Amino acid sequence: MTTWDERFRAGEYPQNPDPAPLLVRYVRALGGGRALDVATGTGRNAVFLAGEGYRVDALDQSRAGLEIARENARDRGVADRVNWVQADVPTYCFPTDTYDLVTVSFYRAVDRFPDLKAALAPGGVLFVEHHLRTTDEMESGPSGDRYRFGANELLGACADLTVLHYEEGIERRADGRRGTVARIVARNSTGQSQSYPSVSRPSRE
Repeated sequence: MTTWDERFRAGEYPQNPDPAPLLVRYVRALGGGRALDVATGTGRNAVFLAGEGYRVDALDQSRAGLEIARENARDRGVADRVNWVQADVPTYCFPTDTYDLVTVSFYRAVDRFPDLKAALAPGGVLFVEHHLRTTDEMESGPSGDRYRFGANELLGACADLTVLHYEEGIERRADGRRGTVARIVARNSTGQSQSYPSVSRPSRE
């Protein structure tokens, strides 16, 4: 049993969390198709995307996390739309020119970014969100900087794509803790003249 298996089985992570809010805002403007959810955990984004009509490959090294994710997919009636892949992200062989959408939530996959971008079909979209390094005292995320993005690191890693949305800063999470987060939505396209999807604005509390 891996450390991640132990964490999922101990309930250290939400068993059925909501999908990433920025992904929710963009998903219906992206057109559907085939998706890859990297480090899916308990399936927060994979199950949501399946419910939106995507065919999803959901990748994670943790058998326990995938078991929970499968149950969540069954509960939502989308089990037939998700292919669960137990594999280690650092060594996984991603297919090329395959996915209309690739998502990564709170996993520092920057070393695999060239392969994740190569996995996008023409016009495919990459969505990434992850913790940021900061000099402020935070209550969530990794305790050290090794597993966080530096300022603008995520933006720089996607400079060869068309950036549709980028943000970084402090936010308060659903559990009340404060954290620093970077998020990007970027399309596999180039050129000075681009189209930009119309998306809903975040609701105000």
